[in-house]
Amino acid sequence: MKKSQSIISKLPAAAALVLLVLVWLLVSEGGLVPEFLLPSPVQVVQALAHDAPILLKNAQVTLIEAFWGLGAGVISALLLSTLMHRTRPIYRAFYPLLVITQTIPTIAIAPLLVLWMGFGMAPKVTLVALTTFFPVTVSLLEGYASTDRAAADLLRSMGASRWQVFRHLEFPCALSYFFSGLRVSASYAVVGAVISEWLGGFEGLGVYMTRVKKAYAFDKMFAVILVIVAVSLGLMALVSCLRRLACPWEAYEKIERND
Repeated sequence: MKKSQSIISKLPAAAALVLLVLVWLLVSEGGLVPEFLLPSPVQVVQALAHDAPILLKNAQVTLIEAFWGLGAGVISALLLSTLMHRTRPIYRAFYPLLVITQTIPTIAIAPLLVLWMGFGMAPKVTLVALTTFFPVTVSLLEGYASTDRAAADLLRSMGASRWQVFRHLEFPCALSYFFSGLRVSASYAVVGAVISEWLGGFEGLGVYMTRVKKAYAFDKMFAVILVIVAVSLGLMALVSCLRRLACPWEAYEKIERND
């Protein structure tokens, strides 16, 4: 019963996607838009199949950059958000700076990183880390703030130390918020890696995209966009799986709400 309900709930999204592809097919095949500006879905699929080995090779490079950058961003976010949560002066000093950093366009930082670090993997990983750092930090801070104060006072009254309160109450309460931020950051990671590859590099989906754009091969351009979407969705699905493993109580709470 629940499985059928899950399938039914996904039907509107599937129908909207099919409708979008049909409109795209009609517009491109009907000649409403020139073929060199908007290739048909058939041409895009053919380009995807033809360049599959090259796309997979470049996707591997981009994925490695995204993983390293996401890992660095998450670790930094975990350390800083915990420190900000435990020390109010640090929170007051750094939180406004975090907000200000989000007003700086990513595309403006990338050339500086390439200038400072060269055309290797270092500027890509750094840009991904900077892009993914903020969502996880803010989510963790919100999660720590959501801790039940009465429960924390109860643990302290029973002799629990600050570390024990953090370990057994505050951090588990923040886990759900952490994975919500991580899901957003996972999608940002691939985009950040691609943007950094636009401005300098030898391999990766961003480098491939730049090459086919200069050749006006827009069918291949759409093909690489589909690969980027697939990689991003794969990372987000991986985060969802990790969330189910790390937060098993959420499944029970969901069952209770449905009942």
